[in-house]
Amino acid sequence: MKTLTKALPLAVSFFFILLFIYASASKILDFENFQMQLAQSPLLSAYAGFVSYAVIIFELLIAVLLCFKRSRLPGLYASSALMAAFTVYIFLILNYSDFVPCSCGGILEKMGWTEHLIFNCACVVMADLAIAAGYPLAPLLSNAVHSEEERNQNYRQRRAGVRALALSVAAALAVPAGLMTALFFSSEHVMTKENNFTRRFPHHPILEQQSYDLKVNSYYFAGHHDGTVYLGNLSSPFRLFTIDRHHKKMDTLNLIPATNHRFRNLRYVLQEKILYAYDGTVPVIYASSIDSLKNPLFEMSVNDVYFDQMVPLSPSEYVMRVKDKATQRAALASLSLFADPKVRIINSVLTRKADGGFDADGRLLYDAASDHIYYLFYYRNQILQFDKHLKVTARMKTIDTISTSQIQTTVLKDGSKKMSAPPVMVNKEMTAYKGLIFNRSNLTGKHEPKEMWKRNAVVDIYTTAPAGYWGSMYVQNRGKNAMSQMLVTDSYFYILSGNEIVRYRFAQTLTENFIKGGSRKPVSE
Repeated sequence: MKTLTKALPLAVSFFFILLFIYASASKILDFENFQMQLAQSPLLSAYAGFVSYAVIIFELLIAVLLCFKRSRLPGLYASSALMAAFTVYIFLILNYSDFVPCSCGGILEKMGWTEHLIFNCACVVMADLAIAAGYPLAPLLSNAVHSEEERNQNYRQRRAGVRALALSVAAALAVPAGLMTALFFSSEHVMTKENNFTRRFPHHPILEQQSYDLKVNSYYFAGHHDGTVYLGNLSSPFRLFTIDRHHKKMDTLNLIPATNHRFRNLRYVLQEKILYAYDGTVPVIYASSIDSLKNPLFEMSVNDVYFDQMVPLSPSEYVMRVKDKATQRAALASLSLFADPKVRIINSVLTRKADGGFDADGRLLYDAASDHIYYLFYYRNQILQFDKHLKVTARMKTIDTISTSQIQTTVLKDGSKKMSAPPVMVNKEMTAYKGLIFNRSNLTGKHEPKEMWKRNAVVDIYTTAPAGYWGSMYVQNRGKNAMSQMLVTDSYFYILSGNEIVRYRFAQTLTENFIKGGSRKPVSE
């Protein structure tokens, strides 16, 4: 028994010395990758910079403590605490995370997360047994040599020692478990409310399935319905193109407006089986059911309002971006064909700056499933949510830190304003679908390799009910061409890249948790 008492702490100490030295050395030799993997952790994203250094230092410090007899017991306590923290971390990852990140490397890199959990539990048990074996309890007195009073005193001392041992071991387990849990909730708060621009990249949120060569790069997404994707072409304004659900066949539909206008920028958008054609520089809006596209497109509105962006809410209701002549600012307007007046302009919601509209530049979106209108700004990290009456119902943010547009303008002799320096573009391309906003970002976050940005576009995904950041995904460039547009359906993520349209299948977690099943684990601003 005495031999075991001496041998067990020593043997366990040697095991942890090897484990921690190897683990810390592996992290140091591939520190950039280790730090990046921590940044992908749903629990540690917000503290990846600090934690990456702290873990290595703590592992090396424990290894030093275990090398010497006098500090071996504190080293074993520290080993138990650290392995307990790792165990709680894995438990939270497996049970409370929307996605499971990569292993952080080292000796356990090839293990799955469940194997990690079992290994860590075994390490905690080993450390606690070594602590118990090496804990300085009062020696057990023999009945033959000592009196009953001495034996009772000895018994009380040993019982007090066992209680102290139990409490110290429990503290070594409870304190790191509590700290890790607190870190989890704190990290969630920082990532969703006070984000320090650290992205999360879940495993393979999309998987490439098929691509189709369109031959030219002038196409744009008009919409989708029942598995069919509809495309417009800037070079063929009176044609609509469709790609079937098998992504193998392309058809052409010839469209005829019911009235004649000199169109400058005729475009199409499909919403709830209604195809809309519009050109805000004329201005005119047409509409037709997709079941009767062989007939001329019916003119819904003409000369009601000039606009540069438009989203249809119904055949009789529209929201558009306009320029308010009175203030010379970009504004939002609603067009209701059966109201009096038809047009209502809200001129202070996008910007208070009369800078030629640059500060207010962005994208107008409509999500028919949630019945919300969104406006995402190109040059600042803001998203506005509106109801049909253009009342602001929510103010959200993208995860970057640029809240004020970094734009320099110059007034020309004719009074017009031009940009005098290239602005910092924050958001490049956006779309909204069933309570999610997909935004192609233009800014690199912390711990993101530059090489990945050279080969991919980065799309950030946001929930809207309630509002918050879910995660990001890489969309690989097609040769020298990056993604220019995107389209989202229940099961697929489509992009246009150069001459190609590419279809990706969504991972099950994203499809079930959000697009099909509504928001799970919501995060708020």
